[in-house]
Amino acid sequence: MKAIIISSINKNLSSAISLIDAIDDKTYCDASVAPYYSSIGSHIRHVLDFFNCIIGGLDTNNVDLTARKRDETIATDKEAAKAFIYELQETLNSFVGANTDYLLHVTDNLGQGKVTVDYTLESILAHANSHAIHHYAVIGYILSFLGIELKISGFGYNPTSPINKKREGI
Repeated sequence: MKAIIISSINKNLSSAISLIDAIDDKTYCDASVAPYYSSIGSHIRHVLDFFNCIIGGLDTNNVDLTARKRDETIATDKEAAKAFIYELQETLNSFVGANTDYLLHVTDNLGQGKVTVDYTLESILAHANSHAIHHYAVIGYILSFLGIELKISGFGYNPTSPINKKREGI
């Protein structure tokens, strides 16, 4: 496993911890923002579910992204979310140097039913990292609507965004 993949993911997960530490419980759970009425906590939970599905499928080489646990504790309890992130980071760190010369069967629903495709562990983890960034961007919109300004460098911006539009983060 390439260390840079794990390092990048852990940096993004650490940004989530910075976010969680910077907001209060009410903001974390606020689901008042249209059009989806989802909370910051529900987006954090969803991101963590994605990683959890990957890790949960490694023993059988079958990752089912439709079998998310949707643990509402993570969506409503900031400390539970942080504990999960710390545990996830430890698990990811254990992958550095691991053999990734095999394919994982990854199942997802792309809108027309379930489909299974093959990924390497590196590619599904890179995909999960991009997925997290996407949800961080949505969190940025929620915070903006709520009138909350935070400074977390790079939060919610894909590294391929034009330089003049990124780096500031939320």
